[in-house]
Amino acid sequence: MGYNGRRMSGSRSRSRRSEAAVLIQTLERVLLFPALLFYLELVLHIYMKTSLAYMPVYVVFSLAAGLFFSALTLAWPPKVNSVISKILSVVLSVVYAAEVVAKTILQTYYGPSALGVAAGNRLTDYADVIVSTVVRSIPVILILLLPAVLICIFGNDFPGFERFDIRFAGLVLGGCVLCHILGIGVTLLPWKGDITPAMLYKMDTNMDDQVEQLGMFTMLRLDAKHMIFPVKNTMGHDFDGLDSLNTGNGSASSSGSPAGSTSQPNSVPVVDTSPNVMDVDLAALGENSQNDDIKWLANYFNSVTPTKKNEYTGMFKGYNVIEVVIEGFSGYAIDKELTPTLYKLTHEGFVFNNYYTALHFTSTSNGECQTLLGLYPKNGSPITMKRTGEVKFKKDGQNVGFNAYLSLPQQLKRAGYSVLGYHANSEMYGRNASHTNLGYDWHQFGDGFEGLEVGDNGKLLWPQRDTVMVEASVDDYLNSDQPFHVYYLTISGHMPYSNNRVVAPYRDTVRALPYSETTQNYVATCMEVDRALKLLLDKLEAAGKLDKTLIVATGDHIPYFNVDTLEELSGRTFGSSEAMESLDESNINFDVYKNSLILWSASMEEPVVVDKPCCQVDILPTVSNLLGLEYDSRMLAGSDILSDSEGLVVFTSTCWMTGRGFYNRFTQEFTPAEGVVMTAEEQENYVSSMKKLVKYKLESTSMIVENNFYDAALGNS
Repeated sequence: MGYNGRRMSGSRSRSRRSEAAVLIQTLERVLLFPALLFYLELVLHIYMKTSLAYMPVYVVFSLAAGLFFSALTLAWPPKVNSVISKILSVVLSVVYAAEVVAKTILQTYYGPSALGVAAGNRLTDYADVIVSTVVRSIPVILILLLPAVLICIFGNDFPGFERFDIRFAGLVLGGCVLCHILGIGVTLLPWKGDITPAMLYKMDTNMDDQVEQLGMFTMLRLDAKHMIFPVKNTMGHDFDGLDSLNTGNGSASSSGSPAGSTSQPNSVPVVDTSPNVMDVDLAALGENSQNDDIKWLANYFNSVTPTKKNEYTGMFKGYNVIEVVIEGFSGYAIDKELTPTLYKLTHEGFVFNNYYTALHFTSTSNGECQTLLGLYPKNGSPITMKRTGEVKFKKDGQNVGFNAYLSLPQQLKRAGYSVLGYHANSEMYGRNASHTNLGYDWHQFGDGFEGLEVGDNGKLLWPQRDTVMVEASVDDYLNSDQPFHVYYLTISGHMPYSNNRVVAPYRDTVRALPYSETTQNYVATCMEVDRALKLLLDKLEAAGKLDKTLIVATGDHIPYFNVDTLEELSGRTFGSSEAMESLDESNINFDVYKNSLILWSASMEEPVVVDKPCCQVDILPTVSNLLGLEYDSRMLAGSDILSDSEGLVVFTSTCWMTGRGFYNRFTQEFTPAEGVVMTAEEQENYVSSMKKLVKYKLESTSMIVENNFYDAALGNS
């Protein structure tokens, strides 16, 4: 071969190598962000211990989203492409790192719809927890940030940011669309389980499941989308079988008689067992309403069998009512010597042996939602309790708020009660609006609550002592000529327990206990609650009003950051704090949620023992029945614990428990309760109907609030 031939061959070889290099470099640039997103998803899933079985779904969605971001960084001058690429890589990595920290501290991932809540809360109250969590999370944060750091440092050399033809960027966008369509197709595959990727793709709830099955970025994208285009009700109209689920197998066992009973030994008292319903034609509302959601709700509630009045109906009619929601409380901390008042109230009134305070989305606020509204909170944004104070409706040309017609303050206000509420903290979760909307004359720091502990700088000391809260408020109502209903949301038991100022008065006592220091401190916060209740009872007795006052108390949630504390106190094993912090219920003992519910009056002669499963949503209908109030038991998620209805506890994962057994959503297995015998067909039908009922109970809350359903159904009552 001559010189010219060799030169031409070498030229072609170099040309081919050059073309190959250009092709490789092009692929590197195009696949930079798909690779980054997949890396971030994989690290997050591994660190959070979520299932990797759904990797095909978030791989394809990562490819689609990544191609979109790549297209944004291809068509500009090299320096612009470089800057955009580096900024995007840093932002994406920081978002994933922030979500890991948020999930650990606040139990939930934060989509765009929840950012307002995070901004409005007093995060300084969580400063110790935030710092410790960030420090503990440094390894995973560094791993998540590593690609962005490498891109920022070496990006100019690899893979390069030269300018590509804008038509090529359009081609990449086309690839993004195709991959997105493919991703939707993957969600439609026959995935097993009660909650599947296809279902989650159409939901604005269950963020944890969305992250696990669809990926973090898809969850964030869907959350932003649903802020603009709200989801529609897709639950269908299958109400068959619901009318048989609220009856039987639920009667309470009692070892005493109702207070004030006048029955003679040989007489048979006449008990009114008519249904607890109101004079509302749900069938007509379902037929005539122009609002599809109100139609659905009316038809759903009309299909539910109401609970019946019983021997306890009106037992405390006309009594004052003091309701207390105790921050971070677990009944495992109750001790006859250390917390004598709590022991007295949980053993000498109604005794609930299977009461649970399950964690739900946004623990404290939606713990209140269950207790105050008798509804399960929406598992996602907007936060249900907060939303009740924000949402507005047009009525008779006026803007009106959500009508919480069946709430206790609304019921008692209509009955002529004075209604007051107290929280020894500053504004959080929009309580000033939501609790005022409920009907409370609401008092919190900065909004009419004087007498609290403040520092030299005028700032509220954190956390406040519950005894101070009671002392600062009791004179507001104690000498009232009206019957009164008072609501307290306590704060002393707020984590962290490693550095809680409330511990000081009890330190010498708890240091003698055979527990870790954190557990000792937690017990001290429960002792503070105990002393606050003792102070309250003493004040009522001195005023001659104790015998005519009903005390209702429950925890808002367990101390979920300290499962090891509950294990120390109970001598049992429940799982890890990490699992509870992330609301991962797939590997926990659900008895970690077991708690104590106080329903007590000094007028009770003997305790009444109740064994059926029950939870926070059951408090409102139970108390309404005890007070002899008119309410409609069909329109609440909970039911009267003292009725003959079957007990039900629904957990955030949609696992559930009834008197007949426990259903594990993760294994899709139903375990009958001891002594319960069911044929395979009976069990299949029962589980199928219960799963439907649980879904309706969980999903209906948002529809009730967003459509002001109680006003439509009961507003003219």
